[in-house]
Amino acid sequence: MAERTHRIHVAARLSGVREELIRAWERRYGVPRPQRTPSGYRMYTDADVEVLKRLKQLTEEGVPISEAVKLLPGREAEPVRRPRQPPVEVSGTAVEGWRARVLQAALAYDQRQVAEVLDEVLAALPPLKAFDEVLAPVQREVGDRWHAGALTVAQEHLVSQVVRARLVSLLHAAPENEGARHAVLACFPEEQHEVGLLGAALRLRHAGLRVTLLGQRVPARDLGQLVAELRPDVVGLSAVMDPGAKAFERQLAELLAALPPDCPVWVGGAAAQAHPEVCERLGARLFQPNDWDALAV
Repeated sequence: MAERTHRIHVAARLSGVREELIRAWERRYGVPRPQRTPSGYRMYTDADVEVLKRLKQLTEEGVPISEAVKLLPGREAEPVRRPRQPPVEVSGTAVEGWRARVLQAALAYDQRQVAEVLDEVLAALPPLKAFDEVLAPVQREVGDRWHAGALTVAQEHLVSQVVRARLVSLLHAAPENEGARHAVLACFPEEQHEVGLLGAALRLRHAGLRVTLLGQRVPARDLGQLVAELRPDVVGLSAVMDPGAKAFERQLAELLAALPPDCPVWVGGAAAQAHPEVCERLGARLFQPNDWDALAV
């Protein structure tokens, strides 16, 4: 009986690995090795799907994809098939090069190139390392350049949309952690910038927490109803754009008033960092970069 085969979109669904990442792994590392139809379509066997699942598991555990490939059963005995391009050396120079190429693509209004560079990053680095070393710094740099007038709104948006899409894909592939401690994450009611919140969700999922992610522009009343129903262990709020001390205090006070009084609340983002005294006075804990371990406890 012939072995069952699947088109790439089915292999992606079965394995939990995005289509563009499957293609990148094939191109750079020679795995998996799909058959081709006369029309050129990739066809993946059940064994290929199992290989993809194993690579996904290893990279989620922090193993670089270049090393994960070597850990596949029987890989050492197989003849090495040279990839079309050499694997990326994950060095400081490589990371700086990725960032620079994204910025160059933004200046050229080339969103496709931004996507290709970030797919290289995700193929070479485990999720948290990709976020910490490339996605988050690129997003900050683009925002800073926009504020300084060195990038247009369109250039900032075309990068942010790709970064956001890649983060959402990483979240879909992150551990589910059912039954673990539970965090609800939301932006302030007028906040539209959610990349930092997506990064926080990714970190907490990999730290073992269950995460309910609400995203941007969450009204205080609706957040309060959800938290009262779900009773999470912690609520994380994100405020990036600074409306000024008075407006920030008013919005945070409204959010806290809508939440159960015994619910721990953490606040992060540039606006929160600008008003630490407001957070302290209202009883919310200001998030600092070294606080991930405290959230995971």
